Amino acid sequence: MRKWLPLLLLTLHFPAGAADAPSPYAPLAHLAGHCWKGTLPNGKDVDTHCFSWIYADHFVRDRHTVHGDGHADYLGESIYYWDGTARKLQYLYVESDGGSSQGAVESAGDALVFPPTDYQQDGKVQTYRSQWKKNGADAYDVLTEFKKGDAWTTAWSVHMEMVAGNN
Repeated sequence: MRKWLPLLLLTLHFPAGAADAPSPYAPLAHLAGHCWKGTLPNGKDVDTHCFSWIYADHFVRDRHTVHGDGHADYLGESIYYWDGTARKLQYLYVESDGGSSQGAVESAGDALVFPPTDYQQDGKVQTYRSQWKKNGADAYDVLTEFKKGDAWTTAWSVHMEMVAGNN
């Protein structure tokens, strides 16, 4: 029995057909290994996101920087992970001003949909939602909305293009 225990444990951990299942990270795969840049609506600040696989292909990291004249860079980082219990792709976002949020990511056709969640900083909360829609092979468009009362208002819209550089 001892000789068969490791094999039995492997079959319990890796069910038949698991290798054939699509990666839960498939919706993010086109972003990973690339950097993307877009000018924010004020026409001055530039947002750059660099996506990479971490710990082999178990997670995706998105490091981003908003750079502009007259202010220090704003830095943020998201870690995307598969929540096997909830059976959802999730993320945790933290940023240099002390804010954070966490939520789900869904795939809807050629878009990543970030359902409503809360951004928290210094005891203040802002509910937001976002959509990142592919725009060809080397670009995507971001629409982020804030909830104000019972209505949603556009916070920003940014066209992100793939740029040279690695993460």
